[in-house]
Amino acid sequence: MAHLCGLCLALRDEHGHSSRLVTNYDGLLVSVLTEAQTVASSPRRRAAACALRGFKGADVVEAEGVRLAASVSLILAAGKVRDHVADGDGVYARKLVASAAERVATRWSAAGLRTAATLGFAPEPLTRAVEEQSRLESTPGLGLLELTGPTEAAVAAAFGHTALLTGKPHNRESLEEAGRYFGRLAHLLDAVEDLARDRAGGAYNPLIASGADLETARRHCEDALLGLELAVAELDLERRRLVKTLLVKEVGRSVTRVFAEAEKETPEAPPRDPRLKPDPGGLLSLMCFTAACCTCGLYRPPWDEDRYKSCGERCDGGGCDACGSCCEGCSGCCDCCECSCDC
Repeated sequence: MAHLCGLCLALRDEHGHSSRLVTNYDGLLVSVLTEAQTVASSPRRRAAACALRGFKGADVVEAEGVRLAASVSLILAAGKVRDHVADGDGVYARKLVASAAERVATRWSAAGLRTAATLGFAPEPLTRAVEEQSRLESTPGLGLLELTGPTEAAVAAAFGHTALLTGKPHNRESLEEAGRYFGRLAHLLDAVEDLARDRAGGAYNPLIASGADLETARRHCEDALLGLELAVAELDLERRRLVKTLLVKEVGRSVTRVFAEAEKETPEAPPRDPRLKPDPGGLLSLMCFTAACCTCGLYRPPWDEDRYKSCGERCDGGGCDACGSCCEGCSGCCDCCECSCDC
């Protein structure tokens, strides 16, 4: 959390409040890897109360690692927004939204490039990866690993530069290898998670485009997970525990969870509520996610599956009686419940 909140505040301080929308869990790994290679812990600063921390303060990381993470997050987010605009996805098909999104993407890209320059990071692998990904998605007949290539290259460049920031250039090769495997896993797991939705909505998905099935994707993920573990084991780290926990243990859990959920999906699954709109992704999706977090779920975007569910449906179909509490007259939200369910 110190790294995640540090990334968020680094984005705010250098690039403005709106840039905090690109804060992401994958990006904080750059900060974690930077600190793990240094003898002394990264400097901390006291952050004020935040709604996402339950209105509590916290000591957060303030170092070059979070600035590199911020730069990488901005450049990649800008590329993703431009991709949505080019494809006319969801609300991006509207001219006003597309124009506003394009301006935001331009601002984010410029901000990320400025920070990269101050850190001596060559951003070309990231910008080239964004362009290459768009080209590959419009090219038929490619294999699954060909489609994940740009993501692998981008993450490898970001991971590898942490070795230069910390004065351990001998780590660079292993870090780049770890980055390639992590980028492959991130891309494949996103594709597996979105497979049913993309198939139903006719959206692009690398599994559909390459004709690969879940078994093939699982095999690639298992191979990448093993490669990632071996690459991490080769690193010269001052503090290994957090790196191993996040890059090996938690990534392994993600692989197990994502494929278990994907394999449970059947054609007989309940149909999607017709009132739900498709998630547009990008900037608008991030803004709505932030609003949902800040209101503790009272606001739910038009594509949230819980938006139209009744109180009973949110209690796993058992109604509020399943919690042992009475909710007569309750509609939509169980503020009157003292149960532990999240309805």
